[in-house]
Amino acid sequence: MIAKKSYSIPFIIWIIAGTVIPLASIAYYGFTSRDGSFTFENITAMFRGDHLQALGLSLSLALISTAICLLLAFPMAMVLRESKYGKQGFLIFVIILPMWMNFLLRTMAWQVLLERQGVINALITAVGLPRQEMMNTPGAIVLGMVYDFLPFMILPIYNTVSKIDPHLIEAAYDLGATKGKVYTKVILPLSVPGIVSGITMVFIPALTTFVISNMLGGGKINLIGNIIEQEFTVNSNWYLGSGLSLVMMVFIILSMLMLQKFDKTGGANLI
Repeated sequence: MIAKKSYSIPFIIWIIAGTVIPLASIAYYGFTSRDGSFTFENITAMFRGDHLQALGLSLSLALISTAICLLLAFPMAMVLRESKYGKQGFLIFVIILPMWMNFLLRTMAWQVLLERQGVINALITAVGLPRQEMMNTPGAIVLGMVYDFLPFMILPIYNTVSKIDPHLIEAAYDLGATKGKVYTKVILPLSVPGIVSGITMVFIPALTTFVISNMLGGGKINLIGNIIEQEFTVNSNWYLGSGLSLVMMVFIILSMLMLQKFDKTGGANLI
C-alpha cells in the first residue's frame, strides 16, 4: 500500500516550483549587483527619496482603502446575517458577481465612469454643475481599490458573524445591554478573527497594487508597486526590482504578524 505521505509529493513539487524557486531567484537578484557581486544596495535603495515617497503614498492609500472597506463591509455582513436564507443567498451572489468578471475589465469600467467625458461627468453637467477631474487622482485609485477588494472584506466578516451564537446576543439584551453595547461588547469582539482576515486580504493587495494605479492614475501617480513593476518590465533591472520586492515582502510579513497578534488579543482587549 502506498504510504499516505506520498500523497503530498505533488503538492510539495508544486510548492517548490511555484514558491521556493521564484523566491530564491528574487533573493539572489536582490543581493546581487549587475557585475555579479554581493551587495546591499538594492535593499537600501528603498530608503531613497523617490522610493520612500512612493511607499508612503502606497501606505496611505492602502490604509484609506482598507478603512473604507471595513466601514462598508461590517454593516453589510450584519445585514447578511440577519437576512432570511433565500434573500441571504441572493445578496451573497450579488456581492461575488463582479468577481466573475476579469479584473482588468472591472477597472476599465471605472475609467469609463470617471473620465472627463464619462458617465459621472455627464450626470454632473446635466444638473448644471461643472465637470470634475476625477481620473488620474489618488481618489480614483482609492475608489478602484475599494470596488475591487470590498468582497474580500465582506465575506470573511460575514463568515465570522454568521457563526455567533444568537443566545449570547439574547443574553446580553436580557442583562440590560443596549443595542450599542451589544455591538461593542459582544458582536465586535467575536468578529475580530473575520475583521483581521478581511484587513489582511484587502491591505496587502492594496499596498502592492500597480494595475489599478496604472489604469486610474494614468501613470501620473507612482505607488511602490508601480516602481517595482517598472524596474522589471521597463528598465529591465531585475536586481533593483528584486531588492525592493524583498523589502516589501518583509514589510508585509511584519504587518501580518501584527494583525495576527491583534487577532489573538484583540477580543479580550475589547471586552
